[in-house]
Amino acid sequence: MNNFNNSKMNVDALFLGPKSENAVFFKEMMEYSVTEHMHWRSSYHPEDPDHITTVDRYAPEYRDTLYRTEGILNQLSSKLKSTSVPWFSPRYMGHMNADTLMVSNLAYVMAMMYNPNNCAQESSPTTTVLEIEAGLDLCNMFGYSVNQSWGHITSGGTVANYEGLWVARNLKSLPIAIAQHEKSQHLLIGKSEKELLNLPVAAVLELIDELKKLNTFEEVRELTARGTGVSLHTLGKLLVPQSKHYSWMKAMDILGLGQQNIVQLPVDTSYRTDVQKMRETVFSLIEQGEPILAVVAVVGTTETGAIDDVKAVIDLRRECEEQYGVSFYVHVDAAYAGYACAMFRDEDNQFIEYDALIHRYHQEGIFPQDVIWPKLDVYESFKALNQADSITVDPHKVGFIPYGAGAICMKDKRIVDLISYHAAYVFEDVQEKHHKLDKQHNVILGSSIMEGSKAGATAAAVWAAHRLVPLNLLGYGKVLAAGITTANWMIEKINQCKAFNIDGRKFTIFAMPDPDFHMINFMFRELGNPSLEKQNRLNKRLYELCSYAAGRTYSNDFLTSSTSLTYEEYGDNPLNLCRDANFTDSEWHNVQSVYVLRAAVMTHCLRDKQHFENYWGALIATFEEKLQQLVDEENKINHSNYKLASN
Repeated sequence: MNNFNNSKMNVDALFLGPKSENAVFFKEMMEYSVTEHMHWRSSYHPEDPDHITTVDRYAPEYRDTLYRTEGILNQLSSKLKSTSVPWFSPRYMGHMNADTLMVSNLAYVMAMMYNPNNCAQESSPTTTVLEIEAGLDLCNMFGYSVNQSWGHITSGGTVANYEGLWVARNLKSLPIAIAQHEKSQHLLIGKSEKELLNLPVAAVLELIDELKKLNTFEEVRELTARGTGVSLHTLGKLLVPQSKHYSWMKAMDILGLGQQNIVQLPVDTSYRTDVQKMRETVFSLIEQGEPILAVVAVVGTTETGAIDDVKAVIDLRRECEEQYGVSFYVHVDAAYAGYACAMFRDEDNQFIEYDALIHRYHQEGIFPQDVIWPKLDVYESFKALNQADSITVDPHKVGFIPYGAGAICMKDKRIVDLISYHAAYVFEDVQEKHHKLDKQHNVILGSSIMEGSKAGATAAAVWAAHRLVPLNLLGYGKVLAAGITTANWMIEKINQCKAFNIDGRKFTIFAMPDPDFHMINFMFRELGNPSLEKQNRLNKRLYELCSYAAGRTYSNDFLTSSTSLTYEEYGDNPLNLCRDANFTDSEWHNVQSVYVLRAAVMTHCLRDKQHFENYWGALIATFEEKLQQLVDEENKINHSNYKLASN
């Protein structure tokens, strides 16, 4: 990946723009992409005759087929334009979506026309290399050793999480398998089952090397969970925060580990994993003699954007190893906020010390003086990422790359041997140098990942983005800082906003303070209303008026998403939010859910203060209009009910 000084990179020049401001350039490059492909086709063995003659092209049935093709595309365009969500506009602030990088869109189209399948290198000789390079870019960003780590593109964070758990499962069962293998068991002679299930990850990886020297690795591997299943012995509990993504429940099901072996870790008042309760849970399991398969930390929860204390997880593992002889796999689900790691790295990919980082942010104009990000504990979490065994990250979230582009990075590429398969008809021998990748990075994709056929165009999109927008504070740092800045300004404006007076009823708006990233949770409150249930209905209706549910997605003035902060997921932590909204504790205990509007503020368009002020003024008018619509609806219903009662 390039390390050039990117201080003059213009963020607006990276995107097509909310009004297609870069349309001329985009069209030129799109035409170039298509034309290059057509030249490629026509230049292949020019001595071959044309398959379609001029006479053929003017035949009635030929023209009719082209006309019908055009008609179908017209229909599709109409459907897309009328019902698609305008992620590109700052009027959209909801899910983790925004405008996508032009270079990624163009690279995707360019590669798509060649239709490479990254399952097999013979069907994707170019994009397979690009995928491995893009994966190593991400490994490098997380601080993994490029010579030892490995990463690749997945369809999304869900599959990446599956792969992380897949590896953890096979790794945990390897020592048990070695102890059962007659020619290999001397490597672990004298160790109890408890000791076998608690070996550190590094120690298990060293055993892989020893097995290869003995030429017994493949035989032993068939005795691991991948060969025998997981019913013969327990591999331990999976510890995940209550704020987990639903993919972890599915992963335990699919991998045969059983959802009953999930232990949910409570979150604290910041909606992060509660470190003290995590420690208590781990020590309790150790006391019971229960092995721990893995501990998952989340860097950017999908509901509040919370960033778990990764350093505390790493420190806890070290403490368990040193004091109790117990170890476990650590996976970080950084699907949402993983790309923010670029914001901490300089042009030489060095992690910048905290005070120097804040200074550079302001010196370079990446953040305005009134925005201080990140909090120190968030900084420490990103710094500790290089100690995790594997990390999920989604380029199609804050990498601003089109769907579907997830990724997983693994600290030690030897771990891939535990999941690798090989089918001779699909996978060629790549032991020698191929393209720019040396032998140590030539992992055969299709045999080493969970998916089979996969679009090489996605790999091209990620690779191109990393070449144009470096994974450092002057590259992606600039892009991400725009959304974080806007989120901070919005929270300040929301919490200072005057009450809306709608037909004699007063409504206030307030946001949860101090987010770890750029996710804002906010809600409207009617003054004088003591009912939390009614409050939830108010915000749910406002969501319906400000989302696809309104039936007018494209023409809507403001679009957002929503979620419920429930007791089941967050314990009594939302009680603090209820108290801030002046609801009684008993209301929370009765309802046990707070419905909030949720906005991932990813737009790059509002980093200019004046643009933001203009936007905020328009947004206030929109809120007032939506509240008026809601009140009118309620008045109409009340009037109808009154007439029915009178009759």
